[in-house]
Amino acid sequence: MPGSGRVRRLTVWTIVIGVAIFALKALAWWLTGSVALFSDAMESIVNVVASVAAWYAIRLSYTPADDNHPYGHHKAEYLSAVLEGVLIVVAALLIMREAALAFQASELHAMPVLGLVINGIAGIGNAIWAYVLIKVGREARSPALIADGRHLWTDVVTSAGVIVGLILALATGWLWLDPLMAIVVALNILYHGWKMVSASVQGLMDTSVDPQDLVEIEKLVAANCKGAIEFHDLKTREAGRARFIEFHLVVPSDMSVEAAHRICDRIEEAFRRDMSDAKVTIHVEPEYKAKHG
Repeated sequence: MPGSGRVRRLTVWTIVIGVAIFALKALAWWLTGSVALFSDAMESIVNVVASVAAWYAIRLSYTPADDNHPYGHHKAEYLSAVLEGVLIVVAALLIMREAALAFQASELHAMPVLGLVINGIAGIGNAIWAYVLIKVGREARSPALIADGRHLWTDVVTSAGVIVGLILALATGWLWLDPLMAIVVALNILYHGWKMVSASVQGLMDTSVDPQDLVEIEKLVAANCKGAIEFHDLKTREAGRARFIEFHLVVPSDMSVEAAHRICDRIEEAFRRDMSDAKVTIHVEPEYKAKHG
């Protein structure tokens, strides 16, 4: 799993790259006067602001647990992702306003082809960086990094749509295609913003781990609980990159506390080895508490 240093460096580079991409897209808009390219540049402003929020949230999430936050600060990343989703919605509404005004006076400046080329270069840069962020974000189990990468990927799709729409407008002379494409872009941004907010809110609500991870957790406990009778009432929740796991471990009634403790130690050591982001709580129970024959 990538260390905190690498994740933090990525968030800093995301801000730097975001500013550079915005500059390219702003130049493309200035050269063309296209409201669709304006919408693309507007989303890049959101990218920069969201990247700053992600940088701060990830930095906060790696702060060690303290007296006021005994379970750590992992959920800070979800707050960043929620903020990013809200900013996307605001940007989409502003784009729709500009597009509505542009329907009344659609026009393009003298250098639309150069503007399209510059915007295309910016889109390629975003695509490469989005791939890096999503890949590392999944490895590091970082909701903020994944949200940032997915947002950049929607920006790539946006840029591609804008370029196609603008090429059609230039080829046909139907300049109303430019603001129409801006509205399509805004609707796409709204959709992805809603998905991002929904996913982050689920994280804040202590959603359980996904079914595949749950199967791995059950296998890990079963493989390391030799000497116990059974385990049951397994509960899990996720908080950023951390996973909290708790369950009841039933042992023979005549087993000593020391022997039961050794079993717990073995299980916890297995989690530290194979699932280092897991925080495990085990409640030991006597034999008569068994739920299975």
